[in-house]
This record gives sequence, C-alpha cells and structure tokens, in this order.
Amino acid sequence: MTDKNTIIKSIQTQGLLPLYFHKDKAVSINTLRALYRAGVRAVEYTNRGEEAFSNFQAMVSIRNSEMADLYLGIGTLKNRTDAEKYVAAGADFLISPGFVPEIAAYTKDTPMLYAPGCMIPGEIIAAENAGVGFIKLFPGNALGPEFMSSIRGVFPNLLFMPTGGVDATAESISAWFDAGVCAVGMGSKLVTNELLKNNDFEAIETNTKKILDIIAAIQRK
Repeated sequence: MTDKNTIIKSIQTQGLLPLYFHKDKAVSINTLRALYRAGVRAVEYTNRGEEAFSNFQAMVSIRNSEMADLYLGIGTLKNRTDAEKYVAAGADFLISPGFVPEIAAYTKDTPMLYAPGCMIPGEIIAAENAGVGFIKLFPGNALGPEFMSSIRGVFPNLLFMPTGGVDATAESISAWFDAGVCAVGMGSKLVTNELLKNNDFEAIETNTKKILDIIAAIQRK
C-alpha cells in the first residue's frame, strides 16, 4: 500500500486528477493508456456501474504490467464495504462524492489516502476532525472559485481539489488555482462522452497534454 503522502505529491505535481467510467472494459483500459501516454501518473476510475469492479480489476492488472509508476484510485465510494473491496483489488486511493465517516475510520490509521467530497464548511470540519487531510470540493460548479477563496484561511492545514465545474480552459483552471486549490479533478470536460463513444483515444491523449501544459504554466507563475 503506497503512503498517502506519496499519492498526494503525485496529484499535486501533475495538478490534475482525471476521472472517468465506461462500461466497456477495453475502452476503460485504452483510456487509461491514453492518459498515461499524456503524462498522467494518478487516475481516478469511478464506481458508477455494475461493470466497474471487474473493469477496475482488469485495469489494475494492465497498470501493473505496463504502467508501474501510475497510481490508480477508485471514486464514487459510498460505504466501507465497497472501499474494502477495491482496496483488496489494488486501489491506491479512495474518493467519495460526500464525507463517509465509516471510510474515514477505515483509512485513518493506515497509509491509504481517502479524499471525501465536501460542499459546506460543516462537512469539511467533520472530515478534518476524522483525520482527513485532502478534500474534494464537490460539486465544484455549484461552489466556484470564490467559495474556495472564502474558506481557504479557515482550513490552513487541508488540501483542496474541486471536481465538477472545472472547464478545459486556462481561465477556468487558473481561477481555481488562484483561489488556493492544489489540483483540479476533471471528468467529462476532459474525457468527454463523445471521445469515449468514438474510441478517440488519441484525442484524449492530446487534450490531456494540453491541460497538463496549462497547469504546468500556472504552477510556474
């Protein structure tokens, strides 16, 4: 099990956490390969369909054989049972759309990174008191960079990453980083449904490289 600080450093360094799900195993695997070729070294696969677990198992196998330096996490976790199942399958980190106390308790005294989704200060406080240090702001489109700016000083010891509401533009990404996030989570704005439908893995790779370049330029400022 990789230490959570190593995972966090990887996410911070690339400044981006791509996330996606597709029911087709081959599409899921080839998307992972495209993201890896683009330079991504941490990816979130989302637990959003009945095929998610078997797909994830296959992706872990491919990762182990082809992409040994890639961290592969699982998102959309809502209970400890699923968290334990995915950890046993090889998940490097765990993400949920809301704060799930039983997952926080499960990971608290382990090296495993757990990043819960939080929308209001009360949820962030509960997560922090449960030992969480990395917060997924969700849904980002309902909050906006202004929300991040307004709470940043209240939580100086936490790292934040918005998911949802981050557009694939320098303007949108810059606004979030200027507000104080350490990375941005990008799903359908990056790995679009159209690209997945058309099996356009080359475009996924190209678009991801562009986003990584935008973030690298922001981080150098």
